[in-house]
Amino acid sequence: MARIVVIGAGLGAMAAAARLAVAGHTVTVYEKTSTHGGAVGRFARDGFAFDTGPGLLHLPAVYRDLFVKTGKEPLEECVSLTQVDPAARHVFADGTRVDLPNASRAGTVAALDAALGAGAGERWGDFLTRAREAWDRTRRPLLEEPQPADPAPLAREPYPALKAGLLRRPTTTLAQVGTRELRDPRLAALLDAYAWSYGFDPATAPASAAVLPYMEQTFGSWYVGGGLRALADAVYERCRKRRVEFVFDTPVEDVLEKDGRAAGVRLAGGETVEADHVVSGAPVPSLYRDHVVEWEHGDDRPHHQVTGTGRVTVCLALRGPREADAVHRTVVHAEGGRPTVTVLRPDDPALRPDGDHESVTVTATVRTSPGQDWEPFADRMAEAAGRAVPGLAERLLWRQVRTPEDVLRETGAAEVPGPALAGARGLLLPAANRSPLPGLYFAGGWSHPGGGLAHAGMSGALVAGLIVEGADFRGSQ
Repeated sequence: MARIVVIGAGLGAMAAAARLAVAGHTVTVYEKTSTHGGAVGRFARDGFAFDTGPGLLHLPAVYRDLFVKTGKEPLEECVSLTQVDPAARHVFADGTRVDLPNASRAGTVAALDAALGAGAGERWGDFLTRAREAWDRTRRPLLEEPQPADPAPLAREPYPALKAGLLRRPTTTLAQVGTRELRDPRLAALLDAYAWSYGFDPATAPASAAVLPYMEQTFGSWYVGGGLRALADAVYERCRKRRVEFVFDTPVEDVLEKDGRAAGVRLAGGETVEADHVVSGAPVPSLYRDHVVEWEHGDDRPHHQVTGTGRVTVCLALRGPREADAVHRTVVHAEGGRPTVTVLRPDDPALRPDGDHESVTVTATVRTSPGQDWEPFADRMAEAAGRAVPGLAERLLWRQVRTPEDVLRETGAAEVPGPALAGARGLLLPAANRSPLPGLYFAGGWSHPGGGLAHAGMSGALVAGLIVEGADFRGSQ
């Protein structure tokens, strides 16, 4: 069987490694840092622990499939999965609050009507119907199949335009969808928050980004006991059981080419490792920036989706117990110069020293700006989080601020890779899994089908399918 080198130990790369090992290949993973998980990190101090990457899992079926295909123990025997209910509490600028149930369209409609007034739920429901049309048109090519050789059809906008008069301008951005179709600034803010959470600016994101709230509200949000880092640990252990070899603290400096195809890698220090296939889980932009890959193929060089946004994460260690009516996730919408923030308050003993303390994580999506002083921005984030956490300022023991520069140092890219979106002239399609150099494949959030835990897992399945089945592979069934 083939010798396969994997660059990086992120979730997408490990998902590919486990599947390839089960198929009988010899797989070695080279990771430049001292641990696995990539962007799915953990910060711990004084008995407090925080996820520094994603905090919730969507589409858990992706990882259920990975564990079914790579071993006897199903996912639920390896991690604890719990549906988060309510899925989120939204606190709007005018003080209105609404709790949205998990994976219940009827419940969401009723909650919006009760909180925002009669008709609000119906407008949101009508929007989700149109979002489902976009989802149905793009689900297979964007999520379950390798990116087509000619992605031009995916450059067309799949979101259905409203027929509301001859003079009506077309709806081209998600912000326009909110303004023109939802007709309530709070509903528009609700829609915008979904875009920001995935790294997209709603003012520039295409209308097809409507699939993001549709996906969450249809398939639900899940928490992994011990934090999302526990999922990364479980995937790593599954790889080890399938005899995947991991070599940490070992950067890859070059992808070797022989006879027009990838033939191995050169490690830091000059050692070369031969391989029949190379799978890169590193951010595609960093491969070019660091000259790991050099193309001599002109326009064949794959483009990569660039959102231009990063995330600031503020880890808050609080004294005092979590109140009984607290919810897991609260979205506090922008107000008076404060940004829209997501406040995660998991009721998880594994993340706190004892029942008299609480770990809270606050995140915000920002435009990346090298060299920015993030402490004043973190102050505004904490102030906004105070609308979700009673007495936050008085309870605060300490905080740790993580910036896009920290993410750059640890993963190779400061920006947030978003899920692949149709429309936008194809600019939001990430690099294809099969690179222009035969034998080199891309997995992880910077490759098809894009960023996010579920999408990264899908990329690993697609890469494994391309290597194992070759030209006959048509995607997951």
